[in-house]
Amino acid sequence: MRKLNVRLVLCFALLFASTVQGQTNTGMNNAELNGDYAFTFSGISGNGTVSSVFGAVGRFTADGAGNVTNGELDTNGVGGGAVAQTFTGTYSIGADNRGVMTLSNGAKLAFAMMAGGNAQFIEFDASGGAGTIGSGTMEKADTTAYSTARITGDYAFGAAGFDNVNNRAAIAGRFTSNGTGALTNPVGDVNAYGTDYSMNFTAANYTVSNTTTGRGTMHLAFTFGGTPDTLNFVFYVVNSGKLFVMESDMVTTATPLLNGVVVQQQSPAAGFSNASLNGNMVIYLTGRTTCGSGSGPKAGAGLLTTNGSGALSLTYDEHYCTAINSFTAAGTYSVASNGRTSITIGGFSLVAYLVDLNQIFLFVSDANVLFGFGEPQAAGSFTNNALKGTYAGRATNPVDFGVVVFSGEFSADGVGPTGNVTGTEDIGASSGPNSGAAFNATYSISPSPTNGRGTMTVTSGAGGNAVVYMISPSKFVAVPLNDPNPAIWDFELSSVPASLSLSSLSLNPTSVTGGNSSTGTVTLSGPAPTGGAQVALSSSNTTAARVPASVTVAAGATSASFTVSTSAVAASTTVTISAAYGGATRSASLTVTPAPPPSPTLSSLTLNPTSVSGGNSSTGTVTLSGAAPSGGAQVALSSSNTAAARVPSSVTVAAGATSATFTVGTSAVGASTTVTISAAYGGATRSVSLTVTPAPPPPPTVSSLTLNPENVFGGQSSTGTVTLTGPAPAGGAQVFLSSSNGAATVPSSVIVPAGATSATFTVNTSFVLISTSATISASYNGTTRTATLGVLL
Repeated sequence: MRKLNVRLVLCFALLFASTVQGQTNTGMNNAELNGDYAFTFSGISGNGTVSSVFGAVGRFTADGAGNVTNGELDTNGVGGGAVAQTFTGTYSIGADNRGVMTLSNGAKLAFAMMAGGNAQFIEFDASGGAGTIGSGTMEKADTTAYSTARITGDYAFGAAGFDNVNNRAAIAGRFTSNGTGALTNPVGDVNAYGTDYSMNFTAANYTVSNTTTGRGTMHLAFTFGGTPDTLNFVFYVVNSGKLFVMESDMVTTATPLLNGVVVQQQSPAAGFSNASLNGNMVIYLTGRTTCGSGSGPKAGAGLLTTNGSGALSLTYDEHYCTAINSFTAAGTYSVASNGRTSITIGGFSLVAYLVDLNQIFLFVSDANVLFGFGEPQAAGSFTNNALKGTYAGRATNPVDFGVVVFSGEFSADGVGPTGNVTGTEDIGASSGPNSGAAFNATYSISPSPTNGRGTMTVTSGAGGNAVVYMISPSKFVAVPLNDPNPAIWDFELSSVPASLSLSSLSLNPTSVTGGNSSTGTVTLSGPAPTGGAQVALSSSNTTAARVPASVTVAAGATSASFTVSTSAVAASTTVTISAAYGGATRSASLTVTPAPPPSPTLSSLTLNPTSVSGGNSSTGTVTLSGAAPSGGAQVALSSSNTAAARVPSSVTVAAGATSATFTVGTSAVGASTTVTISAAYGGATRSVSLTVTPAPPPPPTVSSLTLNPENVFGGQSSTGTVTLTGPAPAGGAQVFLSSSNGAATVPSSVIVPAGATSATFTVNTSFVLISTSATISASYNGTTRTATLGVLL
């Protein structure tokens, strides 16, 4: 194991080793890189014959004076990777905001600073057709978020990469973190080497295992297409709303190396809907496609316009296999409440997951496995004047060893109708690095027919053309049209003068009921530079209060506002809202209070019993959803058939009580009758059925008693017959018998069978010395009938 770790550290050192020719940094801007950082890197290692995927994530601390401490990184690639390797280092940033970092293991990075103290960097060591091509970002980290408990709320995720034989795969989805390690309500999709599957999760969990470095792990278990699978990730915390993630499994055909990001999902209180996509959004994607007998990169960007109700249009430009394809097409989309979105455009199917309104992860469900992002386009019409200022630029996410990556600083003059871009870039290619290369280009941006779409003509180096899409004055992307191995070019506002910082953050109101919003205002110490100032935002409790990831102060302005959305809380909760820009952080407290209990409504209506004989009564009970207010709650009552069942016009639930009873009176009916009893209060109506049945017929009595014969000689018998006034009830009718004279005897009773009206019995006599008579009696249900039997000598 020791030998393996040494070998992996050496590989990473070689990956980033660089002569960084031409960089003459004096360190005059070292203060721009200051604080704790997390980083992510995606690349391809190879030589003239073979290539394979490579990735890294990690963190470090920069002291603002050129020193790197507390470094830790994880790498992965075909054959294995390094785990939590420590490092230190030094760095130097020149006047043009380009820098170089030298790590203790011999590795070197070329980077360009962005606004807010973040940076873009490239791998810079390939030469002679061998090495590693790649790029990444360094972002300021919030060390207070280095705990499992701070990762809480809704999140969306996206990642892409390759397996050990360069089959491309991508995943996107969402989950909810409970702050204790469980990931609930996970939903996802995977494009597994050209086929889209739903990810049916069976388990999902995470932990921030190192609260000093912000390193954590995540485990996802699921089935796709009926096949069980697991993915294990290592991540480093950027803040409570963002994690840099990389798959840590051994790279095989079953487990590709996926590299990506997890970000806070700004879920509306009622969930996402088609209305969550409404307006202009710039999308940019990278994939791999078949080119003749081989394969190569495919890169594209476009403007996606949605109408909030399921219809969309797309203007798109892509480049692959030396081919240029531009088109405009209409399509449809459907957004689920969890943010999953199905998109159909011109015969193509795409899967997206919303991060926020008009902000998505997405991939195309085809063999190219195009994966990327969608960002909301800022309001307004874009012309050359919008692309003005100093930008840090890089080639992102290379998917082939032949991609030429770069990182540099560029200045645009905003002149129309043709603007000029000048800059200096550090270039990494398989043939070798080229540092400090001059860059010159002209450009033209138009608001029509596609807002913010433009063209760029590169006049330096090998020259070439590109299509530009403006996201905002502080960010744009470009698709190169002449490079046979294209990648998306990303340009973001460069660092600002140290004299400009964040002056204040205010909230209005400072206390809101959960579910309502507050307006935040950030104010700078002076006017925002050309291109605007992007102020980073965060919330200490995203379950209770959420903010966008950033807000842009327009060029020349000193302030901008943003919305703080809140959710219902059970108890009063204080949330810290923070904003950071120009090395300064400001915070404000927002109190989220529980919503007052809603006015009670009618919860239920019951009857006991639910069936009565006409003339009897039932008891009704009305129950409210909460305690009745002061003065009580008057619940209106009604009956659908007042001839059969009657209720009072209302019943009052006493103040503070939740229920009250009332009497339902009924009348005799000729046939079974169903009556609907209704109660109404607080906008709610409840109903229940009462069955009123006819009164049962009176029980039968003895109608007659007869003897046959009526006179017998002693020793002979007679037959008695009892007759009822109606059929005997269930179980029969027991008629009691008696004789007044012992000369004639009868049984104690006779049973009239159920449903019958009569029954017979025998009267036995004895010999007598003189003729006599006996009174035979029959009694039932309160009636008695008699008959006289003569007994003769």
